[in-house]
Amino acid sequence: MRRGGATRLVHLYQRDPLRVLFPMPEANDIALAVLLTTSGGLVAGDRLAIDIQVGEGAAAHVTTAAAEKIYRSTGATTAVAQHIGVGLGAWLEYLPPETILFDGVRLRRETRIELAAGAGFLGGSILVFGRQARGERLTNGLVNERWEVWHSGALVWGDALHLEGDIAATIVDPACFAAAAACATLILVPPDGAPGAFLDSARDAQARAAAPGLQAGVTVLGGLLIARWLGQDALALRRAYAELACHLREAAMGLPRRLPRLWHV
Repeated sequence: MRRGGATRLVHLYQRDPLRVLFPMPEANDIALAVLLTTSGGLVAGDRLAIDIQVGEGAAAHVTTAAAEKIYRSTGATTAVAQHIGVGLGAWLEYLPPETILFDGVRLRRETRIELAAGAGFLGGSILVFGRQARGERLTNGLVNERWEVWHSGALVWGDALHLEGDIAATIVDPACFAAAAACATLILVPPDGAPGAFLDSARDAQARAAAPGLQAGVTVLGGLLIARWLGQDALALRRAYAELACHLREAAMGLPRRLPRLWHV
């Protein structure tokens, strides 16, 4: 919540293997919280419940300590439920680095964002299909990723990705992922409710981050600005995602054009 002119922590509950750290934010930036999986990754049958609430008028940035690894499963499914609430006139950035999906993964992850009147949000996810440095590709398993954005009690955007069975065939299909190594989605809900004002500059930012094998696009729908990427190189996609996130936090909120140092470790 906001108290004494600053965003303050009111309540914290954490349990292994998930912990929350609060490093000092850089100068002129907002409060920072870092989620840390102490196990070094998620395995079959792990279940995480993440609940983030930002009180009226407060502002915070939430990220993770490193890329999240979802390991291969022999049957059980990893489940992650993320519930995010942003109060009246508050601002939240939820920008964890990439999630690396090992071959044979079984993951169900659901993210629900509830915004009050005048609230703003910037966040998204990056999915990497296999351990690229080891030459591994995601060929089989289960990936179910769902997002919902609610504003003032109404559903304004929903998105679902479901991959199962012969995932390799889906990824190489030109009508699906066109053999991409990674995909990403970034959404902006500006506090003033006018995402169209950021459309042209967001497209310019994507153009500046263009790279071989990287496809990108951005549109406005249901009061949101939505950016997408498909990339043959996961690192190039990550850089493009970060470039647009930096641009949008500056354009929408006047915040410094940077992400936390953890993004560059």
